[in-house]
Amino acid sequence: METIQEAQYEIVEEFSMFDDWEERYEYMIELGKSLPLIEPYYKTDDYIIKGCQSKVWVHADLEGDKLVFTADSDAIITKGIIAILIRVFSHQHPDAILDAGIDFIDKIGLKEHLSPNRANGLLSMIKQLKMYAIAFKTQLN
Repeated sequence: METIQEAQYEIVEEFSMFDDWEERYEYMIELGKSLPLIEPYYKTDDYIIKGCQSKVWVHADLEGDKLVFTADSDAIITKGIIAILIRVFSHQHPDAILDAGIDFIDKIGLKEHLSPNRANGLLSMIKQLKMYAIAFKTQLN
């Protein structure tokens, strides 16, 4: 399994292939379509990410000592955003998730091309993934 840094590097490389943001949005939509879907019984208020303009549900399971995330959203761009984050953080140890930087988001220019509400939602998604890492880390110790 690739590291968080390797996944981030690949995403930066992939986004650099596109000349404009219209193409990048289309790519994010495609990534969202390939997102492993969350089980329907996790699409409840208990799993919704607070602070997102759209509805985003995230669930985490511990497989061995790695976190595995599933998610869904009712908005196609937001679904693409969570797909990118899950690609980076899923199948990783909680410590690696907690130690990981998120500078790849600036490198692909994502935050600057989102509305303020969506940018806040992006930060809420990252915060929630890291909160799962904290919760599962305590289970491992």
